[in-house]
Amino acid sequence: MTTTWDALEPALSVRQVLTLERVLAGEPEVVAGASHLDRPVRWVHVAEAADVGVMLSGGEMVLTTGVLLAGDEDKQAEYVRSLHRAEAAAVVLGLGRAFPSPPDVMRRAAERCGLPMVVLHRPFPFAELTEEVQSRLVRRKFAAVSLSEAVRTELTALITAGAPLQRLLDEVARHSACPVVVTNLAHRVLGTAGERPAVDDVLRDWERIARQAGGTEGDGWIRAELGGRGERWGRIVLCGYRGDTATGRLLADRAAEALVLHRMLGGGAACSWEEQSAQSLLTDLVSGVVPARQLLPRARAAGLPVNRRTFVPLVVRDGDPARLERLLRLLGLSGLVAELADGATAVLLSLPRDQDADALAAHFATRLRTESGRDRTVVAAADPRAAWDDVPTGLREAQHVADAVADSSAALDLPAVVRLKDVHLRGLIRLLRDDPHVQSFAERELDGLLREADEDLLSVLRTYLATGRNKSRTAQLHHVSRPALYRRLEAIQVRLGVDLDDFEQAASVHIALLAHDAQQQ
Repeated sequence: MTTTWDALEPALSVRQVLTLERVLAGEPEVVAGASHLDRPVRWVHVAEAADVGVMLSGGEMVLTTGVLLAGDEDKQAEYVRSLHRAEAAAVVLGLGRAFPSPPDVMRRAAERCGLPMVVLHRPFPFAELTEEVQSRLVRRKFAAVSLSEAVRTELTALITAGAPLQRLLDEVARHSACPVVVTNLAHRVLGTAGERPAVDDVLRDWERIARQAGGTEGDGWIRAELGGRGERWGRIVLCGYRGDTATGRLLADRAAEALVLHRMLGGGAACSWEEQSAQSLLTDLVSGVVPARQLLPRARAAGLPVNRRTFVPLVVRDGDPARLERLLRLLGLSGLVAELADGATAVLLSLPRDQDADALAAHFATRLRTESGRDRTVVAAADPRAAWDDVPTGLREAQHVADAVADSSAALDLPAVVRLKDVHLRGLIRLLRDDPHVQSFAERELDGLLREADEDLLSVLRTYLATGRNKSRTAQLHHVSRPALYRRLEAIQVRLGVDLDDFEQAASVHIALLAHDAQQQ
């Protein structure tokens, strides 16, 4: 990405020049073009020649006494028109002998051209204004170059150190002091940075802002395109930047350069950023650290329909996130996919309220098994949620169900979509595993085996109870003779002080073992 300095050179606006102390001493009055005072002043030029326009390159504030124009209205009008053709920023006329009052011909011509015309009512040494403005422009240019290089150096260092996308965006937001948003070409938000309340305000109105970000810049909305080799794949937007526009463009361009480099070195595609965005959102929803209501703007900006929808929280065990994304697109379903910990992938479906959520979830699960070629793929679900605020609880419930069947799916006749009612006692234990009373119960019931840390006996006990106390099946699974199994079962009963032939005692040990296993995962 290359940057043309002429387009980015930091400038003062005509309005800012008129507020300088030295200019105020000349009692300036805007007599034409008052609606164009935000034009940038690239330079200040003192000129009395009637054909001054041929000497300008655009953006100059021209200072004149009009001594060569006095008495010739045609020259006065042409003087203004030539400045307009040369794209001058403004013309400043010092009143005096040549023009004791603002000349109507020049004022009318300037108004027609939209050229700001300012008159100075008190004698004013033009050299002072020239010196003041030029020195300020030079300082601003140096400050902008320094900032640009500092940002480039810091972002490059982060990329070299392997920093994630979020770390780069945080650094850009620190320098720009405004919300920063990265989107794909469909305006779907891939990443944000900045003060959280300010970012949320931007995301709440993202649909309108996205249209603005894709059009002309204004009011501090500054964008830079992301892409390379003739292909665009996203953009970065500084939302409400309060510094001068030129410096904001420099920041946006330096940030865009870094993001393109980050993508190239990472070997990823823009969609990987979409996955990171979905992962961050769903992780925050599952954790409950951030209230669901505060996450609603992020979900909407990420492209998830949220108005008048039914939400179906799913957790898929050993599911490939990319495959799940493709399946959603194939089925025409709206949703977010994100990989969680321990081989689990969360899928949050967003469905129109007139559709059968349970039937669509079952269809999704069935197609997933067909596509993956694995009949035992576990798709856990919570009941559909009509309110966004209930989504976090639903995701956690689906995760509990997935965890409950993670180590026993081969022994269960699972439906296409597994729910809490399908995992029975194991699901209840999973939900209660962090309860201190349940923990104490498990330790007390299994104390005789846990103290000795005898994993072999624990494994035999686990299989014996899981098979419904079937001795033949247990001996077969552990590759031991029945007499050897009897000796081990006898050792277990002695250490635990129980009779496993007694249903109530066996059930108590079974519950304790389920709780113990749940706490270890």
